[in-house]
Amino acid sequence: MSNSTRVLSCIQPTGDVHLGNYLGALQNWVRGQHECDAFHGIVDLHSLTVTEEPGIVGETTLSLAAMLFAVGLDPDDATVFAQSHVAEHSQLAWIMQCNVAYGELSRMTQFKDKSVKRDGQFISAGLFTYPTLMAADILLYDTNHVPVGNDQHQHIEITRDIAIRFNRRFGETFVLPEAVTPAAGARVMSLQDPTSKMSKSEDSGAGCVYIVDEPAAVMKKFKRAVTDSDTGPDAVRYDRAAKPGVANLLEIHAAVTGRTPEAVADDYEQYGALKVATGEAVVATLDPIRIRYIELMDDRGELARLLRVGAEKARAVASVTLQRVHDAIGMVPA
Repeated sequence: MSNSTRVLSCIQPTGDVHLGNYLGALQNWVRGQHECDAFHGIVDLHSLTVTEEPGIVGETTLSLAAMLFAVGLDPDDATVFAQSHVAEHSQLAWIMQCNVAYGELSRMTQFKDKSVKRDGQFISAGLFTYPTLMAADILLYDTNHVPVGNDQHQHIEITRDIAIRFNRRFGETFVLPEAVTPAAGARVMSLQDPTSKMSKSEDSGAGCVYIVDEPAAVMKKFKRAVTDSDTGPDAVRYDRAAKPGVANLLEIHAAVTGRTPEAVADDYEQYGALKVATGEAVVATLDPIRIRYIELMDDRGELARLLRVGAEKARAVASVTLQRVHDAIGMVPA
């Protein structure tokens, strides 16, 4: 991938970042910022579809921004910005709504899924029109590649459909984005239920390691990690199907030390030693990030400055695209 390839990856500010987020995605973002023209939007406007109390979105946006900079995203290399700081997102979203059919939005599986989950609660119209804001997010930046999981492919398809329709109606205006499979990050499972992905929605929290966890808390979670009752000489071996708990520890250890799970397994004969060593390796990786995160959260002025840098870089691209859209339609110049 060349430095001229523009890649957009957005993330919603929905709570604490955990080890699975870091090893599964954010670590790749940090590497990728040197290989492409990387844009990372903190999509706070998308959060409004389920936000019903004041003061929450702003704080989670700042927290996520601090975390993105703490893990190593460099404002000189990557464009890191809050979506609401770039007014063109909202402005283009309306034009996107006017170029998509009601039937197309009705077929979006994510709206159906989220509506069912909120059955009996307030269901925002924003949940229905959400794909048009996502389309604006992508098309504003002449994005070439959008790394997405399987559950997001439908959003890229509808974005392309809207862009193609607009280009046919008003002339070639938008770059057509491509969905790409993100570089495979580590698949981190819960320390208490190694058959389920690590998740912040887990009730007890004992299976989920947060980046903001103190080292002692991290070690406690790893020491209590679920393994199995095998006590043979080859108990510590890499076999995801037969030994999911042990395999999870080996994969985590391998991911933070740059080795293979098999090579890590060769170093240990007992689960206790593996748990302690894995916890220590994770602490060595996460603690510098945690310390930098705390520094940034304690210096709101610096955090605001870093977000301003990103917003200015983002607006420099987004404003040109929006003007091109207005010109293509033939709207009266301001």
